[in-house]
Amino acid sequence: MADLLLPQLGETVTEGTITRWARRPGDRVASGDILYEVSTDKVDSEVPAEFDGVLTEIVAADGATVAVGGLIARYESEGAAPAAEPAAPQPQATPAPGESVPSVPEPEPTAPVPRGAGARPLSPVVRRLLAEHGLNPARVPGTGLGGRITRRDVERFLREHPGHVEPFTSIRRRTGQHMVSSKATSPHVLTAMEVDYGRVDEARRAHGPAWKAAEGRSLTYLPFIVRAVAEALVDHPRINASVGDGELTVHRDLNLAVAVDLDFEGLVAPVVRRAGGMSVPELARSIADVAERARAKQLSPDDLARGTFTVTNAGQYGTLFQFPIINQPQVAILSTDGVARKPVVVVDDAGNETVGVGSVGLLALAWDHRAFDGAYAASFLRRLRDVLEQTDWAADWPADGDGAT
Repeated sequence: MADLLLPQLGETVTEGTITRWARRPGDRVASGDILYEVSTDKVDSEVPAEFDGVLTEIVAADGATVAVGGLIARYESEGAAPAAEPAAPQPQATPAPGESVPSVPEPEPTAPVPRGAGARPLSPVVRRLLAEHGLNPARVPGTGLGGRITRRDVERFLREHPGHVEPFTSIRRRTGQHMVSSKATSPHVLTAMEVDYGRVDEARRAHGPAWKAAEGRSLTYLPFIVRAVAEALVDHPRINASVGDGELTVHRDLNLAVAVDLDFEGLVAPVVRRAGGMSVPELARSIADVAERARAKQLSPDDLARGTFTVTNAGQYGTLFQFPIINQPQVAILSTDGVARKPVVVVDDAGNETVGVGSVGLLALAWDHRAFDGAYAASFLRRLRDVLEQTDWAADWPADGDGAT
């Protein structure tokens, strides 16, 4: 019999919450099989088994929070057991506030109800759910042992009577906490500017078909915008900065955090490191890589750390513009919004004006007024617009950019 310990999940992570076991006691497990999902204050991850054998006991059930190095399960190995990390003091695994009640092993632990409150014992989680919704336990039919009310009984009653109830998931709670904290910390200001993407469209028409054939995905506007951001930061370095204790840290490298939607269930912002030195094709590949790993739950907490500037791409839904919330402790976040064909004024070399059709969209920058003022933000956006509109992106495309590796 061997102990399975919660591994180190990232440099700054000290504990994790088991959100789901993919295997049950008695199941045969092969090395590399997904064993459980764990949630930290940064990311949700799937953890593969590092042994061949049989899972014999789950110690930390769904919803339990365990310190790094703490005992979560036991198994019988059919081969050499992996070397165990030094175990930290093993705290009692307890449900995280608001998490699902432990469901493995059954039955749920129960606690006696106060005298006179009824004959059926209630678990602490059930009591909390009843109290949160003001429910009399006598109204809720119990399906547990001896008619005991389980968490599922309460949730079923809430769905059938008060309406549809969706407890916040771990990632939903984390997102909410970060957003509320950011709004309370930074004096947010929004500055937006219209951009004509004609030159970008020329490059997408010239190189998009070969790119899609080689890469299996479309060539979007986003990597061009990020490349232009890197150019604009050269003269506006305080955009790529973080606020500390009474000071502004201006970063040398652009470590780009990319907001990734997780099928409408949550949001994470994995980091593309040293993005300022990348070409458009390299940026396109790197952004796609972190987005795919985020949706596959293959990010580590360190993948979300040390970002210096964030982009969020709502434009795929055709947005006009949005006011994003700053990713603390950064000082700015750029929303890349929808691009649409619109009438535009075209000026020729002689200064004559005509009306044509262009690909136009807005770029919206939310920024922290503690770090700089409106003129600085506007100057950055103007430089960003000029790079996008004036660069010959089709000609500047690298020779190995059409899907070469």
